[in-house]
Amino acid sequence: MSVSDRTAIVTGAGSRRGIGRATAHALAAAGWSVAILDIDEASAKDAATEIAERHRVQTLGVNCDVTDERSVEQALGALADAMPPVGALVNNAGITSPTPFLQVTGEEWDRIFAVNVRGAYNITREVVAGMAERGFGRVVFLSSVSAERGGGIFGGVAYSAAKAAQLGFARALAREVGPSGITVNSVAPGFVDTDITAGKLDPRRKAELVAGIPVGRAGQVDDVADLIAYLCREESGYITGATYDVNGGAHIH
Repeated sequence: MSVSDRTAIVTGAGSRRGIGRATAHALAAAGWSVAILDIDEASAKDAATEIAERHRVQTLGVNCDVTDERSVEQALGALADAMPPVGALVNNAGITSPTPFLQVTGEEWDRIFAVNVRGAYNITREVVAGMAERGFGRVVFLSSVSAERGGGIFGGVAYSAAKAAQLGFARALAREVGPSGITVNSVAPGFVDTDITAGKLDPRRKAELVAGIPVGRAGQVDDVADLIAYLCREESGYITGATYDVNGGAHIH
């Protein structure tokens, strides 16, 4: 099968100016059928319609709360009935938290981990089984520079810890499923202009952040999306267990 005979799932891709939707467009441009899973059903369907019209590929927008196993099962059931077999999964769904550690409640800590870590577990566990049976799969985790440098622009301890957990998840899974033709990689964006960052930075603070980026600008969603699409190619089968930094040189290690 070629990618045109496979479906790429992107979770949390409903946001109009988010990395997820840009990734869905990049995958569709490469020929994938695309499934948008988002807790906001209207946004998921809007994204699916937009992508289908622009790229002329098969799409599906489905309501899915990745933290709820039953919701994940129902969403994947809808995909199985309507779309080609799943060949790629982009674990993009996530939430951030800038709360200082001593102010983080147990409830907030659990909520951050529920979406970023347990949510990725819930859907990856279900999808990877089918990938292994078919002998092909591409899994990409959206981590963060916060996991590498310890905090970031918006990420406090809870967020950094959850995104670091994703890195360990991806690396260990890569070892386990590699023999089945499945690659597992992570992408760690730095400061990117998205709906999350829009309006939450005053101009002075944004200028300070950009001044610390060697390439001299904030990241754009396509900077990240294009890399994810590259990692999902059939030709990228010898790349696994890797973490790719997309931060304009703001964090070099």
